[in-house]
Order: sequence, then structure tokens, then C-alpha cells
Amino acid sequence: MHAYLFDGARTRRFAIAACGLCAMAAVNPPPNRTIERIRADGRIRLGYRVNARPFAYKNEGGQPAGYSIALCQKVADSVKSDLGLAQLTVDWVPMAMDDRFRAVQQGQVDLLCGADTQTLTRRSEVDFSIPVFPGGIGAMVRSDAPARLREVLAGHNQTFRPTWRATATQILQARAFSAVSGTTAATWLNERLREFKVIADVKPVDSYDAGVGKLLARESDVLFGERAILMDAARRTSAARDLTVIDRLFTYEPLAFALAKGDDDFRLLVDRALSRFYRSGQIGAVYTQAFGEPDESAVTFFRWSALPE
Repeated sequence: MHAYLFDGARTRRFAIAACGLCAMAAVNPPPNRTIERIRADGRIRLGYRVNARPFAYKNEGGQPAGYSIALCQKVADSVKSDLGLAQLTVDWVPMAMDDRFRAVQQGQVDLLCGADTQTLTRRSEVDFSIPVFPGGIGAMVRSDAPARLREVLAGHNQTFRPTWRATATQILQARAFSAVSGTTAATWLNERLREFKVIADVKPVDSYDAGVGKLLARESDVLFGERAILMDAARRTSAARDLTVIDRLFTYEPLAFALAKGDDDFRLLVDRALSRFYRSGQIGAVYTQAFGEPDESAVTFFRWSALPE
């Protein structure tokens, strides 16, 4: 009797464990299966953010557009060629900010074409391609912002001495700051406020356009975010003369494309496609269209990011 009860309990535990493994497999598809699925379906699924211009967005015709979109299209063309496929359909899948990495984990998209920074936390969830852009956090203010606020943000007369730090903290106190929720800028902003012991009103926004709106409405004093996106947002608004993007990068954050963790064969295809494109020099035209003529530092970035065969 006791042996029977023991065996029954063991069987139930085994069944529960098996169900758990099945659930995990559904959330985390087996690695190195992306290429098999692409071959079988003749389709590649590219996720993109709809409001991260100039990297990825929907144009007036409702179609995906931007710097990252152009690069991902090159990746798709290379995948088609490398796999010897007669046809390859590209499915562009719009992604919400909060769901984009989960969609990669669950295999809903093969590659995330946006403006995402590699962080240790994110690398525990997904893998990344080689870098696609030399990004970093910047700040936008109104053009009539107090001169002392702009000087502190720009780092003028920054000596890292207690007297400068106390003055900077005093200037930043009681201000209202914004950043897009779910971005590294939002995390960085909260960490810096704690570090400097600044008591401020943090007003998260769900998009850069919303952040610009808060600035213009005087509901926020500074908008922090990816500097290239801030520059583009300032150029596009009809109130461009009322906005200033501070000439400073607070961080250096190379941006990359996210893909399923452990799918080394597919990541190799992606990295090979990007490396070839960088070495060909054609990256210059795509970069210029989105950001203007690349300077020497940008040219060096792509030269160093490209992997040799």
C-alpha cells in the first residue's frame, strides 16, 4: 500500500514538472529554430516600434519607415540570399513599448528593429546583434529655460567638487523632469536623482511627442531620452524655435537589434548581413537620410562594429 502511494505521488510530481517544462517551452522557443521556421514558412517577422522616429515609425501611409527599418530590410534581403530562398515575405509587426522584448522571447517576431540599448538586464532576456548606432541619453529644454539650468545640464564649469555638486543640486531641485517609460533614459534619470539627492517631480510619458508636448505646455522642465530621437522631434515640431537640445551626451549607449536568446545561427546571419553592409560603405546613405552626413566618429563606429568574415 505504501509503495503504491509513493509511486502515485511520484507520478503526480512528474506530471506537474512535465507541465511546467511545457509551459516554459511555450514561452521560450527552443534555440536555433528561427532559420528552420523561415525556411518552412518563407517569411521573416520583423518587429518595430511605431513612435521611435527617426529609427522606426509609421509614415503617413501607415508603412514602417526609418533608419532601423532600412537596416532590417537589408538583413531580410541578406537572409533570403544566404538561405537560397526564391521568395521571402517580410512581415512588419508593430510593437508596443512594454511588450517588445516579450514578443521576441515568445517567438512572435524574429528580430526587433527599433532603438534599443543593450543592458545586462535585457541580455538576461534576449540576445542582441552587433551595434547599429552610437546612441546615448540627451536632454531637451525650452529655449527660454533658465541659463543656469542649461549650464548645469551641459556640464559647464563641471569640476566634480562638492561646491559645484551642491550648486547643481540646488538648481535641479523642485524641477519637473520627463522620460519615456520603459527606456534606459527613464531608469537613468531616477538613478541620477537618487544619487544627487534631488527632490524633483518625475513625469513619465508614453512617447517622445508626448514629452515634447509637456515641455511646450510648461508641465515639464527637461525631457531626457535618446539624443538622436530628441533632435528629430525638435526638428519636426512647428514650435522648433521654442526647443533646445543640450549639446551633451550623458551616456554612451550603442543601440542594437534584439533577437531570441540562444539562437546563435540566426544571430550569425544578422551580424553577417550588418557587417557586410557596413563594410560596403552603403551605410553612409542610410545614415545621412536619417541623421545627416556622418562625421568621422560615426564612420569609425561602423568600421569598428563590422565583424570580419
